[in-house]
Amino acid sequence: MTFELRTYTATPGRLDDVVTRFRDHTVALLERHGIESLGYWTATDRPDTLIYVVRHTGDPKASWSAFVADPDWIDAKAKSLVNGEIVDHIDSVLMTPTDFSAIV
Repeated sequence: MTFELRTYTATPGRLDDVVTRFRDHTVALLERHGIESLGYWTATDRPDTLIYVVRHTGDPKASWSAFVADPDWIDAKAKSLVNGEIVDHIDSVLMTPTDFSAIV
């Protein structure tokens, strides 16, 4: 099983738009493609930052490829960009839990 830590840095002032897109569209679409959401946080010391952790039930690369090709995602993303880009950049770390991890 693979976990992934993702950090989204929103375009300045657009974090609420990123959070709304996740809440209203992205989370359900991730689940559709075998990506289970475990938690979402906004950073208290880094403005415009959303951090989340997911668990992949299959191959992460294949899951992400299917997700970005999903017509519902393409539509949701396009609608969220009507007033301009909302994400400046994304950082990702794939992780495997240790044998003493509380989450496995």
